[in-house]
Amino acid sequence: MERHDHRLPDVWLGANFWSRTGGPLMWRHYSPTVVREELSVLADHGLTMTRSFFYWPDFQPAPECLDEEKVSHFADFLAAHAELGMTTVPTFIVGHMSGENWDPSWRADRPIYSDVWMVSQQAWFIEHLTARFADHPAIAGWLISNEIPIYGGQAPEPVVTAWARLMVQAVRAGGGRQPVSIGDGAWGLEVSGHDSGFSVRRLAELTDFVGPHVYAMETDVIRSHLKAAFICELAAVGDRPVVLEEFGLSSDFASGAKAERFYRQFLFTTLTAGATGWIAWNNTDYDDLAAQRPYSHHPFEMHFGITDSRGRPKPPLKALEEFSRVLGRIDLPHCRRTDVDAAIVVPSYLAAAYPFHDETQRKLAAAHCEQAYIAAKEAGVPVGVIREKEDGGLPEGYRLYLVPSVKELAGPSWLQLAELARGGATVYVSYCAGESPDQRGPWWSATEELFGVRNDLAYGLNDPVDDVVTIRFTADFGDIRAGQTLEFTAAGNENSRAYLPVEVIDGRVVAVDRNGRPMIVVKEHGSGRAVLSTIPVEHFAARRRGANPEDTWRLYQALASLASIPRPLGVDDPRVLVDSLERDDGVVFHILVSEHPDRARIRLDGQPGLIKPDGLTDLDGEPVGDSVLLDPYGVAVLRSGAGDAESTGGMSGKGASR
Repeated sequence: MERHDHRLPDVWLGANFWSRTGGPLMWRHYSPTVVREELSVLADHGLTMTRSFFYWPDFQPAPECLDEEKVSHFADFLAAHAELGMTTVPTFIVGHMSGENWDPSWRADRPIYSDVWMVSQQAWFIEHLTARFADHPAIAGWLISNEIPIYGGQAPEPVVTAWARLMVQAVRAGGGRQPVSIGDGAWGLEVSGHDSGFSVRRLAELTDFVGPHVYAMETDVIRSHLKAAFICELAAVGDRPVVLEEFGLSSDFASGAKAERFYRQFLFTTLTAGATGWIAWNNTDYDDLAAQRPYSHHPFEMHFGITDSRGRPKPPLKALEEFSRVLGRIDLPHCRRTDVDAAIVVPSYLAAAYPFHDETQRKLAAAHCEQAYIAAKEAGVPVGVIREKEDGGLPEGYRLYLVPSVKELAGPSWLQLAELARGGATVYVSYCAGESPDQRGPWWSATEELFGVRNDLAYGLNDPVDDVVTIRFTADFGDIRAGQTLEFTAAGNENSRAYLPVEVIDGRVVAVDRNGRPMIVVKEHGSGRAVLSTIPVEHFAARRRGANPEDTWRLYQALASLASIPRPLGVDDPRVLVDSLERDDGVVFHILVSEHPDRARIRLDGQPGLIKPDGLTDLDGEPVGDSVLLDPYGVAVLRSGAGDAESTGGMSGKGASR
């Protein structure tokens, strides 16, 4: 297959688009006037593109047949985009939409991925539509489907990948040279822990970007706000640009103010997580379509719009407009994520389909890494997310490795962790027995060599913890002083709510519980060290409602201190999340996201040799001093760096890249 440049030519900021004249049936009730009104509202608020849909039952009414009236409507739709300087990403196989599946009348229940004739019809449809519009300046990219795992179901990975390859080839055969992706939602094994056949890694081999669809429900505010950011980190496994193809909320599920807050949090946290495109779901409400399926049976689907059913802006559009201005001010195409010295290790079990392995544990690994990501953000520790290779092996080059609440890594990785520590890294591992009763316990190797301990487990049993585990430090640990305590509320089921009893051989106990049992053990390895937590602090938090912030952030801050990892913009407040982007000219943009429910004045404490508060400005070049006032759940973007005429501070990113 011809290879293509896997960079997006532009930053995509837009909305998924169905006109209020018909929703999925808009092509039957197409109004050039209304479409132009709808697009103009989006453009007036800084949006530059849409994702559009060839509703399959209408566009292909019979095998090897296009409905020419619908095709002409789409041509006008493209003209309307061009008139406004906008672009669109058309979606071909639209059989699922908003709570209902929609079949062409001629499908007759043929399998989508494996019936040869059915596959050929999809390829014909894609090739011929692409040929009609491939040269149009309003086409920004292509999507093969809309959430096709819901419509076509699951299938073995080789079958799904073969189908996807043929669909992408159909785009290329039709002359489409723009970026292409599958549109499946990026819900595969590597992100969700569930093997649906849609492998993010395998599909990335065929496509130019990966497109998560994120509508997660949560029980914790900070976890909710960082959910999409962590999904972006996981979805990057295929080394492709990450575009949030779908995200948003129904205003039936949130007040206007809280919907705007959610959008703002989502946009800025995913920006610093590496996303380069955002396409909100969706452009408008559909109050006039209450009697039309799918809205008749899923009425909340009528109110995902960023405008109402009369075209008036809703609060989320205000957040999108604000975000659009920031993207322009920082010149995002010339920015990159700053390098980091700390990394969260994602076990290979969240990607490799190892035999006789419990899906419960894969999902649990994702939850633990997500909680570690939250704690690192709360600690102000710049962190990347790295993946263990199949059958073992970790990327090198980090000063701090975080292996949170882990039941299993591949055997060679345990040996490599000791090598990394001997090479000067700080390696942190916390124990978790896992939630499954199957082979409960640590699938670990070389614990005596790595941590200087032997486990003191009794076979088939686990060791429960108190409802609240208070650990007291018996020695200085990073920036935690001897005598200080941390507190962790236990959670999980009867299998996981447990600690690891150990016999200490040549490790050093630095923290104990109220019974004097080792909770934190350190073993020095030359210039590096291994740190063992015998309790699954990340697991406890991941399984609790309203957990964050909790004391894991203090533990991580101490680990960063041990590893000599600086925090260039020091903010000692776990409810203010800080991350950075660096522009080509040396300007660094520091993005502060508040998790405070009220307005809060945040002190900025620069560290020696890094950024001084008097070297920080806002985006207008005005000095911000030693503090910044953040609105409830608000965002501030500050700048520093050699390329900034108004700034004198600077930062040099070191360590491995994210």
